[in-house]
Amino acid sequence: MSGTIYTIDFADGACRDARQVGGKAAGLAEMTAAGLPVAPGFVVNAAAYREFLARDGLGEFASAVADELGQTHDRARFDAAARRLEERFATAALPADVAAEVRARYRKLGETLGVPDVAVAVRSSATAEDSVGASFAGEFETWVDVVGEDSVVEHVARCYRSVFSARVMSYLAEKHILPDVIEMAVVIQKTVRARAAGVMFTLSPTSGDRSKVAIEASWGLGLSVVGGEVTPDRFLVDKVGLAIVERTLGTKEIEYRRGDATVPVPEERRHVPCLSDVEITALAELGKRLEKMHGTAQDIEFALDEDLPAGDNAILLQCRPETVWSGVERKPAFDATAGMMSWITGSISGAPAGGSAVGHQHEARAS
Repeated sequence: MSGTIYTIDFADGACRDARQVGGKAAGLAEMTAAGLPVAPGFVVNAAAYREFLARDGLGEFASAVADELGQTHDRARFDAAARRLEERFATAALPADVAAEVRARYRKLGETLGVPDVAVAVRSSATAEDSVGASFAGEFETWVDVVGEDSVVEHVARCYRSVFSARVMSYLAEKHILPDVIEMAVVIQKTVRARAAGVMFTLSPTSGDRSKVAIEASWGLGLSVVGGEVTPDRFLVDKVGLAIVERTLGTKEIEYRRGDATVPVPEERRHVPCLSDVEITALAELGKRLEKMHGTAQDIEFALDEDLPAGDNAILLQCRPETVWSGVERKPAFDATAGMMSWITGSISGAPAGGSAVGHQHEARAS
């Protein structure tokens, strides 16, 4: 499509339109605009995905396969459909005009950073992703340390193909969402050299306590935490005074240092905290800022850049609304029916009258 723009820089105001770039990219653009620490990059928008599907009848074929599945929950049928789609999509390349623009934008990113063939993360950003009603966390693919124009272009195509995987189609059927409503944008972002990384919630994910920030982290890139491959360190921080009120060390047996391969964590690092108190506090402050900016509890992915000093090394990778407790009605901090003394003693013990203490285990993330 002559004249159509397919790539948008994070700093461009158009990158905040989630309908065109998906929730992940829009969140990165909003954080960039707010001056928050975000690794630089750009997004391949939904128009490029539409152009991809329009070529050689790919979109029509995918829709026909999805229609044949109907509302079935038969895993074997999903797997068979995924194989048909994989065969059809396997040789599908990006349209020439889309590929040319992705290459040019990737070269520009490298020139801006002074790093030719800069290593980037290629991450899906579906337009139906990360809403409060239907979180797609973990459903689509992420690749790190992708280097070179050819590889970046190929990984964008891989993101597109992931929309029609058996796992995603099964999830869509469970949520009663038609595949046609999904449009895939793709984030291309400088890879952070992470000493440690993880996830942060601006509430307790086990109890819904909104006076706390919960942080989970492990060594290396955050893939091990998001994918549930390690028992991470867990920290609970009080929002008011930023005191660290709970610490639970994980075992942290593996880490991702480069690319998608894991390496063992040396024994001497497995049982020591992967975050310092300064870093925990800095992360909690960022979490509070993001919650205030969005007006609701947030689910955040972060990394600690090993090349930056503690306190200034937190890089935000993703921010989306928290989906488990967002629809739960809050109870008032003071329950008049319980009596003032009951409320006071409950507050001192750490659990409001009629409530429960903050939990210790992180609720499982969507996979």
